Amino acid sequence: MPDSYFSTPLMFLVETLFQLYMYIVAIRLLLPLIRAPFTHPLIQAIIRLTEPLCAPLRSIMPSSRQLDSAVFLLLILVTLIKLTLLLSLSSSWPALNGLFGLLLLTTAELFSLFISLFTITIIVEVLLSWLAPQGYNPVFNLISSINAPLLAPVRQRMPLLGGIDLSPLVVILGLQVLSMLVMPLLLGAAYNQY
Repeated sequence: MPDSYFSTPLMFLVETLFQLYMYIVAIRLLLPLIRAPFTHPLIQAIIRLTEPLCAPLRSIMPSSRQLDSAVFLLLILVTLIKLTLLLSLSSSWPALNGLFGLLLLTTAELFSLFISLFTITIIVEVLLSWLAPQGYNPVFNLISSINAPLLAPVRQRMPLLGGIDLSPLVVILGLQVLSMLVMPLLLGAAYNQY
């Protein structure tokens, strides 16, 4: 059996599990910025999942009111570990442009993570607004707080068209175009293609 027989499913598991944890850590990083209530049950679960790894980092990383640097460092470290594992399981490790390439690849991965996170949360917010437009949903309030910094400026400048808010579509399109412009530059430099 070839080496890829076991490495492909292993890469899938590493990618999936690390990506899910990275989403959780990224949401934790956004919580102080959106002034989320830490009594929310979903936020409590996020804190319980991330605090065991954040606590040791707090002793070496100072925090500010807006940015929890221990959470930010955790996100970078988890991303580096994920990429190192994936690159060691694949054959693309030698093609990487050294340590600088790994740092650029980490930056690209984090950039892609936040583009995906905002895209997913905007889609979930739209779906929840259609399914339960008048009902109270604590998940909707949290997701809408996460998306507000992106959606609010577009909503202020864009009128409703027939009662339909198209700002989520505009923001998602903008995020995807931004990703198409930035990702090739970061990946090209990481793999020494430019």
